[in-house]
Amino acid sequence: MSQTPDRVVLITGAAGGIGRALARRFAEPGTALVLIDRDSDRLEVLRGELDDVPVIADALDITDEEAVEDLVTRVENRWGAVGVLINNAAYAYDEDLLDTTPQRWDEQVAVALRAPYLCSRAVLPGMQRTGTGVIVNMASVNARQYFGNEAYSAAKAGIESLTRSIAVRYGPDGVRSVALGIGTVLTPGAWDSRIERDPDIVERLTRWYPAGRLGSPDDIAELSHFVASDAASWITGTTIMIDGGLTAGNSQLAADVLGRSPRRPLAADDVADHRERTPIDADGASEVRRDREADIGEIR
Repeated sequence: MSQTPDRVVLITGAAGGIGRALARRFAEPGTALVLIDRDSDRLEVLRGELDDVPVIADALDITDEEAVEDLVTRVENRWGAVGVLINNAAYAYDEDLLDTTPQRWDEQVAVALRAPYLCSRAVLPGMQRTGTGVIVNMASVNARQYFGNEAYSAAKAGIESLTRSIAVRYGPDGVRSVALGIGTVLTPGAWDSRIERDPDIVERLTRWYPAGRLGSPDDIAELSHFVASDAASWITGTTIMIDGGLTAGNSQLAADVLGRSPRRPLAADDVADHRERTPIDADGASEVRRDREADIGEIR
């Protein structure tokens, strides 16, 4: 366990739902983990679950420049340069913009945008020295469309820009930078109180997602692991949307425009029956197409 690892992975927000899934996914032979979270108790629990890999767990303030720099120095002295940085930490207050005080705005932007800047700034020199490195930034659908949480959303839009800047400026040094545009993720614990207050909330949210379900922390961890791997070596400077199809289009609006009920996923038992009731027929399909085109033409 004391030997130099093949790769050092630093994860912020490691004790949360997505952070824990990230830590478990990257806990593999040859990897050392640096886990950062403000919740020291949950961080220690997570550390105890990862006894197969070397771990540094630290409950430091990632918005503090000196604290971040000191941590990275300690890591480099022990294991060498950080090879993968995952800027995962973020949070948002559920309040109206007019009710958001400047202090609350600054708190959210500090964690969601200042911290990724500080962490990236701290690890980049080591990545330049070794000629390799990957920075994975957790962005959000909120960066692209309005879903509330204005401070958080503005910070996530900034994350997409920071991702592109790092990719272009430091790409010649062997550094890649990729953002993940995340939709609603059903994280354990974080949703418990909301579901208790509103038992139907998951079902209501799910209807907006073409994939027919909300995301899971493991969905994010799997994509992050791929993006950080050599298999993704030509992916950089972009945002990969992992949102169950949410930003691909609005099926609810489309159904209203076309005067139809929105499609619902078929249950497994209904699939065979559905196929029997809707045989494939080229002429019939053409008629349906013409009817639909006529409908759309009238609406336009």
